[in-house]
Amino acid sequence: MSRNVQGDSVPLLRTARGLAGMIELSGKLIAVSCLGFMFVALLVNVILRYAFAGGIPWAYEVHALLLPWLVAGGVVIAAANGANIAITLLPNMLGARGGRLLLGVVQALIMIISIAVLISSQPILRAAQFQTLSTLGISQWWGYSSLVFAFGGMAAIAAIDILRVIFAGLTWDSDPGHNSLS
Repeated sequence: MSRNVQGDSVPLLRTARGLAGMIELSGKLIAVSCLGFMFVALLVNVILRYAFAGGIPWAYEVHALLLPWLVAGGVVIAAANGANIAITLLPNMLGARGGRLLLGVVQALIMIISIAVLISSQPILRAAQFQTLSTLGISQWWGYSSLVFAFGGMAAIAAIDILRVIFAGLTWDSDPGHNSLS
């Protein structure tokens, strides 16, 4: 998707763009914090195991809580930048107007699926509050709650992109150099 669209001077779109930026920033903060903490915990544990023949018992469990949050942060960052996996052959064939319509439909489907996942994950979240990690004693609800952040963020960004398609002409980015992460 192209993120440079006309009409971003409209107050609603400026607010939407600011909200998307805040969601993206929260994803970045979560991803960097989780990655940093997991790396430091693993490094300290390795050093303690080799230097003192004993490590930190909870270092093995902390990843069960933080890895889902790291992934959730990455999902939100990708959604905010339109960098999720996409095949743009059809939008390129449809032209500008058809491509915008298709983009609106795709964003609506992303929003509907994300909300459906949020609703259907409620029993899992309720059950997870009774499961605890043996060493840390922390409820596994904290790890599973990353689902709410990831899919809530994706739904919010999809809604913002729908507004941008309607009011600002957001379109698919047809330049492969902007879409390829390889």
